[in-house]
Amino acid sequence: MPTMGAFHDGHLSLMRTARSECDVVLVSLFVNPTQFGPDEDYHRYPRDESEDASLASDIAIDFLFAPSNEEMYPPGFACVIDPGPAGQGLCGAHRPGHFTGVATVVARLLGIVAPDVTYFGLKDFQQVAVVRRVVADLAIPVEIRALSTVREPDGLAMSSRNRLLEPEARERAAALFAGLRGAVERYAEGERSPARLTAVVRSIVGEAGLDLEYVDVRDAETLGSYTPERSAVLAIAARVDGTRLIDNVVLVPSGNVVPGRVSRPWAGGTA
Repeated sequence: MPTMGAFHDGHLSLMRTARSECDVVLVSLFVNPTQFGPDEDYHRYPRDESEDASLASDIAIDFLFAPSNEEMYPPGFACVIDPGPAGQGLCGAHRPGHFTGVATVVARLLGIVAPDVTYFGLKDFQQVAVVRRVVADLAIPVEIRALSTVREPDGLAMSSRNRLLEPEARERAAALFAGLRGAVERYAEGERSPARLTAVVRSIVGEAGLDLEYVDVRDAETLGSYTPERSAVLAIAARVDGTRLIDNVVLVPSGNVVPGRVSRPWAGGTA
């Protein structure tokens, strides 16, 4: 299970699932510098290795792999992975090079550990799509388990960055999921226009004073253009007093099934 540490209940839920399904569980803890841009929050990103080790130990994780930058990127390291179309648009359009960093570090971790199964959360839907593409194209022999987003009681997706929010900003951050939920309600009523669905989100997020980076509707399987007959992902990124947060919900037409997702409203951000 690759992570950047600062564990929260979302991470712990993945660990518990891995522990229940696998004989040996290894969790990596590495804040990967190559997926941060020069003006992003690499140096602010929460770090607490001793607390993370304690939480992992409570779940009986077998190994916590916490390499240094030098171990992950030794002198002479030169190869990177272009994730292709899966890394374009959405976060890829606003964070140049981000998914190249993600694809490269995940491939390197999978090469070092050689696991049978790797676990990810669906909060970062595009990241999972990128990892699936890398694993398929490079014929990496690993099963990808992508599990539902874990949320706070007010719906905010759990994220290590949430701890960077002051109390007032944390309260306003709940507007991200409120906006997505409002769009899902319209979708359930029969609305299929991406412009009208995203307008619902923009209105609710705007009222909370969040700095919206994007809200978009994409095909859930390809991340390409949306068509009403197929399942879609409604994805959002916004800044809350400078802290960047992301979220998504999957919109499933009646009778359509998205592999690896559930169809109950609000369960793991799927509707």
